[in-house]
Parts: sequence; C-alpha cells; structure tokens
Amino acid sequence: MFLNILLFAQEAELEEKSKLLDCNKIFEERKKELVLEIEKIDEQQQSLEALQAATKAMLEQKEEVLNKKESELNKTMADISKKESNIKKMLDDNKKVLEDIKKAKDDKIAETYSKMKASASAPIIENMEPNKAATILFNLDVKNLSAIFAKMDAQKAAELTLLLKKGPPFDNNETKNRTQNDNQNIQNSDKNEKEPPKPI
Repeated sequence: MFLNILLFAQEAELEEKSKLLDCNKIFEERKKELVLEIEKIDEQQQSLEALQAATKAMLEQKEEVLNKKESELNKTMADISKKESNIKKMLDDNKKVLEDIKKAKDDKIAETYSKMKASASAPIIENMEPNKAATILFNLDVKNLSAIFAKMDAQKAAELTLLLKKGPPFDNNETKNRTQNDNQNIQNSDKNEKEPPKPI
C-alpha cells in the first residue's frame, strides 16, 4: 500500500511536471506568435510612417507648386492691371488731344467766319449741314451770330437757333432728328399763325 501511495505520488509529480512542460511549451509557442505579431505591427507602423512621410512630402511639394503658381498669377494680374491703367491714361490723353485739336479747328473756323462780312458768310453757313453750321455758329460771338442770322433765310435761321439752344455736341444723326422735329414744330406754328381763329 505504501508502494502504491509512493507510486501514486510519483505519478502525480510526473503528471505535474508534464503539465509544467506543456505549459512551458504552450508559453514558448505563444511567445513566438506574439513576437511575430509584434514584428508585423512594427512593419505596419513603419509602412504607415513611410506613407505619412511620403504624403506629407507630396503635399508640401504640391503646396509649393500652388504657392508658386499663385505668385505668378498675382504678378500677371498686377501686370494686367498696370497695363489697363496705362491704356486708360493713354486713351484719356488721346481724347484730350483730340478735343484740343477739335477746339483749335473750331476756333480757327469761327475766327475765319467772324472776319467775314455777314452778307458773305450767311449764304455759306445756310447751305451747310445743320450740325456743321451749328458748330460754327456756336463758336461765334453774339454780335457776329446776330449779324449772320439777319442775313439768313428766316426758316433756316429758326432751325439753327433751335439747334444752338439745345447745345453741343451737334451730332449728325441726332441733329437730323432734332431738325425734322423742329421743322415740323415750326411749320405747325406757322400754320397756326396763318389760320384765322375759328368762330365759337
């Protein structure tokens, strides 16, 4: 019986040792699996870091390109704005020069007509297009203007007076329309003056 107990104790001890060996074996296997998992995680982390670094570098490069393009665009816009400003100034200068030339020309023509006798200048002005005649007459002084009107056909003088009253610019198309309307008004006015009043 003692032998049985001893054998049983030895078996239990062997079984206990076997269990410990099994536990150690399982632990070692699990340890290897864990090491592999850790290595895998390290690789993934390194890949992620490499991807992040590459993405960051690419974004920085794109940002640099965008900044460069934005800078070029701003420079181009500034150049365009400067050119527009220069063109506007040139147009304004040209407009002023043209106005000065026109004024000098109109003054010269007006001076020529003011030196002529009214009896000589009236028929010439009378036969001009109304807008051109009005431009010349507008630049004459009142004394010369009244003398020329006195030597002109009354109908033509009335037409030109209405044009002068409206003032410059004496545009050709606008003048034609004005002249036609004014002539119609003058004719209507003449008719009304000639017709005797209707009895009530």
